[in-house]
Formats: sequence, structure tokens, C-alpha cells
Amino acid sequence: MNNQKSYENIERDQGTLYIVPTPIGNLEDITYRALRTLKEADVIAAEDTRQTKKLLSHFDIHVPLVSYHEHNKMNREEQLLQKLQNGEHIAMVSDAGMPGVSDPGYEMVKASIEQGIHVIVLPGANAALCALVGSGIDTSRFYFYGFLPRKKKERKETLQQLKKMTATILFYESPHRIKEVIKHIHEVIGERQITLARELTKKYEEYVRGTTSEIMEWLQQQDIRGEFCIVMEGSDEREEEPEHCWWSALTVREHVEAYMEQQYSSKDAIKQVAQERQMPKRSVYQAYHIQ
Repeated sequence: MNNQKSYENIERDQGTLYIVPTPIGNLEDITYRALRTLKEADVIAAEDTRQTKKLLSHFDIHVPLVSYHEHNKMNREEQLLQKLQNGEHIAMVSDAGMPGVSDPGYEMVKASIEQGIHVIVLPGANAALCALVGSGIDTSRFYFYGFLPRKKKERKETLQQLKKMTATILFYESPHRIKEVIKHIHEVIGERQITLARELTKKYEEYVRGTTSEIMEWLQQQDIRGEFCIVMEGSDEREEEPEHCWWSALTVREHVEAYMEQQYSSKDAIKQVAQERQMPKRSVYQAYHIQ
């Protein structure tokens, strides 16, 4: 168990890891608190130091930078933990938006918590939430998936798992794959209300709202640029859950472990649980390996 009172009992000889969101396009979206935190940090861990230098230069911030990205995060983690244990305060940023959300950051947060180091997350810009609120699609319940798999087979399998989810679903996608992704959504899931949001907070911000077919047609007529957020309405098919599922009283983790006791591999057990609970495999994986 870990009980963190973020602003109480902070040891003087130990640093703090600050997660600092940065603008997703419009520099005016940075907060006073984010700027102060960046200025007061002993070091800034950045996904791309070249990109972050531009931001720091604009706001006249002069703090040492170290890289922390997808390809070096395992090696860099030990170095950053040592700095924190030595009393240095670290601000972590991604190229844009909230670190740890489809960007590096999760592993460092987890490792810091395990070492008893305080992790303080600042609120700030996030593309997915902007897209959701501006989509006109139900915001009462939503599921953030992030980037769908690159390979066609895996992508379609994932969409099949998401098909019966009743919550609004959020995806990120690149301009190079957006046409193919919407095509696969149409093939696997069928007609849904969808909103594409691109260039959020920038001069050319755009929301495109319509059915899957209408969005496909629009994409065929466009010169596609900019990163996209896809907001898709959930299914209106609410299947009744059997009254006496043998696993109904189990947590997702316990459900997986029950199959592993029957000599299933963890991969096969996760796949079976995903099918029975009608959940995405990635969610079951996270519940088993992370939670």
C-alpha cells in the first residue's frame, strides 16, 4: 500500500517527480504553475529535447535537459531515480500534452512510487479530452484506447473486441493511417456517429462530425494533414450478462489467474478473459500485469 500526501512530510533530502503537461499546439495553454515548476526544477526529462528547447526558449527557461523517450526509458530510469534520491526535483514533459498518456512516463511514475518518491501531476492540455467535449458525442462514460495496432489483422481484432462497448471510445491516429483506420471501423463495427478532431488549439483546428460512411467520404476528398483524435459513439446493444457466471465474483486479475491454474499461458488466459468479459485484451493485460 502506498499513501502519498503530496504536500506533507516531504523529506528534505529527497526530490519530487513532477509530471508537467505542455501545450498541444497553442502556447497560451501553458499554465502559470507549469511555468513555475519548469523554472524551479533541477532537471527536465523530455521526450524530445530539441522540441522542448523551443518551448523553454519561448518562455526564457534555462534548466538542464535530459532525454527520456521510448527507446532509452529503461536505461534512463535508474539515472533519474538516483537524482531524485539525491534530492533533485525533476519535471517530466512529453512533446505535447500529458506525459504518460500515449507518451513515455508511466514506467518512471511507477518506479518512483515504488521507491517512495512523491509524484505530483499538474493539470493541463490533453487532446483526447478536448476532442471528446467538442465532439457532441456522449461524455458521461468514455474509454480511451489511444493508437490502434499498426498491423491490419491485430487492428481488426481489437475493433471486434471494442464493438460491443457501450461507452464512447477515443483513439489517436496519424494522418498516414487515418483513412485505413476509418475504413476498418466501418468494416468491423459498421455505422456509428464519429467525430474527427485535428490540429486542436491551433489556427486550423477542425472538427468533422458525421456517420462512419460520411467520414470515409470526407477523407477521400482531403489532403490529410495533422494528428487526429477519433471520438466514436458506443454501441447501443446492451447484452444481458448471464446471472450465474462462474467468474462474476472475481476481479479481472483473479479471473486470469484462474485460467493460469488450468495450465493456460498468461497470453491465452488474457485472451479468454477478454472474450468472456467482452473487454479489450489490452485492458485485461493492464489489469493483470499493472494493477
